[in-house]
Amino acid sequence: MGMTKVDTSIVAEGMREKIRRDVQLVPGVRPRLVGFLCADRRLQSFDDARDFATGAPSHNCRKPVANKDPAARKYAEWTGRAATKDGIEYELREVEACELGAALHAANKDDDVHGILIYYPVFGFQPSFFGGSMDDQLRDAISPQKDVEGLCTTYRHNLYRNIRRVDRWRRSIVPCTPLAVVKCLEHVGVHKRDGGGMAGVVCSVVNRSEIVGRPLAAMLANDGATVYSIDIDSIYVMRKGEMAPCKLSPEEAIKASDVVVLGVPSPKYKLKVATLKKGAVVVNVSGFKNLDDSDATDDDVYTYIPLVGRVTVACLERSLVCLYKQYHVPKLRLKKALKWLPAALAAAAALGAIAMKKRA
Repeated sequence: MGMTKVDTSIVAEGMREKIRRDVQLVPGVRPRLVGFLCADRRLQSFDDARDFATGAPSHNCRKPVANKDPAARKYAEWTGRAATKDGIEYELREVEACELGAALHAANKDDDVHGILIYYPVFGFQPSFFGGSMDDQLRDAISPQKDVEGLCTTYRHNLYRNIRRVDRWRRSIVPCTPLAVVKCLEHVGVHKRDGGGMAGVVCSVVNRSEIVGRPLAAMLANDGATVYSIDIDSIYVMRKGEMAPCKLSPEEAIKASDVVVLGVPSPKYKLKVATLKKGAVVVNVSGFKNLDDSDATDDDVYTYIPLVGRVTVACLERSLVCLYKQYHVPKLRLKKALKWLPAALAAAAALGAIAMKKRA
């Protein structure tokens, strides 16, 4: 028996086939996605924090610094290639961290931009004058009508309260990597599409980040699972609408889990295959391989999903198309109709004049 490895490109391609059809909703126009990648991933001084709040560039901000996060740049490259192939206009804008607030404001106002994403982290855990972290402020700076990552206040509020729609006509957007994990679990049959969801399934999510770990744990819990949210210094058990401290050790929680999601952003963290429950599904969402299978034998029966990057990009495109259809297509169709209105009125007037002449 041993390990069964899942090819996630099958999941991604199934989603992208529909995306290629949907991007053609308005003839001559394609949805446009803008990604922001900061040249300086590190905060150099307190002046940078002050300048982010005021929007005025500092001396430090004028110094070009190479991107220190290769994973973020790789994600940007994948996004660009996939978007181009699927008929989506994609633009990568590289800006200094302290100028990002103003750049987001401009993109929000630009009617030709239909989706916005930021390649995190930008400021990391740097606190904000307005509360929370500076990256939190960036997430909330994106308009809900363009937030393809589903990380702004509106969508976070909906996710944790299991509210699936913004209103009667519009769906809420959820974070792309957590959604990619759910799509992969659907593919292997753990997440039931017939309405059963994750009822009766026990999961462990190792990492409680605000971008992946915590929203994923909430999504799985809202779909019926019992979720152990494991972080460096604590474990919580999450069920629909509930989160409570847990006395289990990480090893005990993982051993009890049907699904284990590994998202530790470090090459040093390695989970031994022997720790897994027999028949468990393991999903690696970290940029590093968090699973140590060096001692695995044929008696270690588990399903391994090593990468979700392709599915994450497909989910990103899916969110863009959803926002495009919900907020932008009606405006584009009206704009096209109004463009031809003067000509149509002129033609109608000419036909009316001809008819009058005939009657005369």
